[in-house]
Amino acid sequence: GMQAMVLGLGGRVEAAKIGEFGRSQLTVAEHGRLLAGLPGEQSCWMSHRDTVFQAPPGATALASSSESPVAAFEDTGRGLYGIQFHPEVVHTPYGTQILTRFLEDICGCDRSWDAASVADDQIRRIREQVGDGHVICGLSGGVDSSVAALLVHRAVGDQLTCVFVDHGLMRKNEGDQVVAAFRDTFKVPLVAVDAEERFLARLAGVSEPETKRKIIGEEFIRVFEEEALKLGNPRFLVQGTLYSDVIESGGGTGAATIKSHHNVGGLPEDLEFELVEPLRALFKDEVRRVGLEIGLPDRLVWRQPFPGPGLGIRIVGGDVTKERLEILRDADYVLQDEIRGAGLYRELWQSFCVLPGDLRSVGVQGDKRTYGYVVVIRAVTSDDAMTADWARLPYDLLERIASRMINEIRQVNRVVLDITSKPPGTIEWE
Repeated sequence: GMQAMVLGLGGRVEAAKIGEFGRSQLTVAEHGRLLAGLPGEQSCWMSHRDTVFQAPPGATALASSSESPVAAFEDTGRGLYGIQFHPEVVHTPYGTQILTRFLEDICGCDRSWDAASVADDQIRRIREQVGDGHVICGLSGGVDSSVAALLVHRAVGDQLTCVFVDHGLMRKNEGDQVVAAFRDTFKVPLVAVDAEERFLARLAGVSEPETKRKIIGEEFIRVFEEEALKLGNPRFLVQGTLYSDVIESGGGTGAATIKSHHNVGGLPEDLEFELVEPLRALFKDEVRRVGLEIGLPDRLVWRQPFPGPGLGIRIVGGDVTKERLEILRDADYVLQDEIRGAGLYRELWQSFCVLPGDLRSVGVQGDKRTYGYVVVIRAVTSDDAMTADWARLPYDLLERIASRMINEIRQVNRVVLDITSKPPGTIEWE
């Protein structure tokens, strides 16, 4: 946005020799209206290679960064403001203050958003959309589908039937926990489907990431259609699509496709349901606030994000097999157990394991040489998944995790740590 404004107004934008991805240092030359009251030196989060070298005529260059001669500018006379860095992420410490000043002081906006009003508004919209129709919801047990399901249940009651598809790609014991929570606690009509064999059959011999995502998304819909037939063909399908899913799948205005989400870009073209997506305009932190507002238990509200394709996209560079899923599931269980024991679970956006499927590492265990699997630990901090920083886990915690994985999972002989931020990497490996 800033680059387009500068270019259109006669400033200079060019491709830089060095890109700027991740944390950068911002130096304020003129505070102006936008940056008034903020420190002269501060950190910020960047993600760009094209760079503004000169502000437009009549505009004031407010700040520069490590690789950007102009990282912020304003033209108060024409009401134009631009910044190169990302103010919306936790890794820009003063970003919220910048956004607040722009929205309230400069644009004159009023604050009216709250979780209760969002919940009430969505319940009203769901009733208007669904009427007396029947609804089916693909329940994963994550916070997104759980909040979406409860909103719909609040709106239309037993017109909703949740379908939990156990595709064999879940974390350890997760399926049982989901079924118990929604059947026993929330009394939501629930059908549980054991579909592990059919998913693994479809994934056999497939290692390309986008193909795996689309296969899994497609098979989900096929299962829903079969269950819908048994339920008398409900017209509506509930999905926990978030705004970040829409953006990363290329659904936002001007957004490039980063990956297909199974609940956005992975939908088959012959979809026979009308979608109900009550969370489509919300980010994860907002979904959690709505979840608390409507009574979802803390353990579900604060469950770390888990991709719709599950462990299927955490086995990389090789086939998804039952044996590899068990290895990855056991490794993930160790990681989560130690993360929770250290009191770090809610401080992390995500913590999980990746298994490079066809990679073997030489090791020495006992008196013999071994060729075992390598487990990658991935742990990140974030507020919305649009950007993320790798988490600085304590060394003694990492040592315990690695020791347990190698001792408890006989096929594993090496554990490594991923220290890549987003950007340039994504949170998931696929």
